[in-house]
Parts: sequence; C-alpha cells; structure tokens
Amino acid sequence: MNTSNKHRFHIFEKASENDFHEIWKIIDDARNRMLCEGKKQWNKNYPSPSDIHNDIINETGFVLKDTFGQIDCFGAVIFGVEPAYETIEGAWLTEKEYVVVHRLAVSQKTQGQGIASYFMQQVEMLAKEKGIESFKVDTNFDNFAMMAVLDKLGFSYCGEISYEKGKRRAYEKKLKN
Repeated sequence: MNTSNKHRFHIFEKASENDFHEIWKIIDDARNRMLCEGKKQWNKNYPSPSDIHNDIINETGFVLKDTFGQIDCFGAVIFGVEPAYETIEGAWLTEKEYVVVHRLAVSQKTQGQGIASYFMQQVEMLAKEKGIESFKVDTNFDNFAMMAVLDKLGFSYCGEISYEKGKRRAYEKKLKN
C-alpha cells in the first residue's frame, strides 16, 4: 500500500451534511469539466445534489480532507450488490462480496496529485478491514484518467456492464486479507 508522505496528512472519513456544499462544488466542477471535454461519464443531471445527499444520509459518502479540513476528494463507497454488475459481457474475477466506488471526484486544486489513487487505496483498506475480498468499479470508455488510476492500482479489465444510459468498462481487483 502506498502511504507516501504527500498524502499522510489526509483524513479518510464518512462525509457529513456539513460537508455537502464543498462536496457539491467538487462534483459540479468535475461534471462541468467532463462535459466541456465532451466526455460521457456524467451528464447535466447526474450526479445530482440529491444523489450526494443520499450518499451522505446512507453513510456511503466518503471524503479525503487535508490538514486544514478542506475536502480534496469525494466518492460513494458501497458495500453490497450493484444491480448493474449482475450481468457482464465478459467475466468478473470472483463471485465474492465486493465494494464499489461511484461518483469519485477530486477537487480542481488537487488534480494530478494522486488524490484519486489515495482515496481508492483507503477504500481498499476499509474493505479489507471488513473482510471483503473484491473491489469492483466501472468507468466510461472516455474516462482515461480513471482508467490510468485503475491500471496503476492493479485492477483488471473484466468486460462491459450496462446502465440505462449506456455501457461502461468494468474492472475488479482481488483483495488479499
């Protein structure tokens, strides 16, 4: 696990309602950036403020905060079944219980600093603490930054899964406890 000094002061914790406005700015900035770049990962209606509120209420929203309490990253960390993952064109590496990350976004001020990778590593450690042996995630075909993070962290491409709005690339990483 990479615990480099540049991230040692980040705190990984569940998001609270007090974090909402800062999280929403990060999500909205990321969504607008993707739309300006012509990427199809998110759209003008997704994620919505209610998606983020639900993540917080359901205690699936997690943040990385710096030493000043500023949020550098947000993601929905879900333990349980992702319905879209029940059918895959390809094959998952395992049929074990898994953790999923959705709605991952890094603040503009910390882009390119390895924050997304560090967030994913923290999710991996949390999953291992819970005895979970699989980490699954999906991303759009044009989200090259996320694909690079997944490759760097040792995820394997498993095939394609389908949502109402289209197909996504599906990845899995086996976790060793």
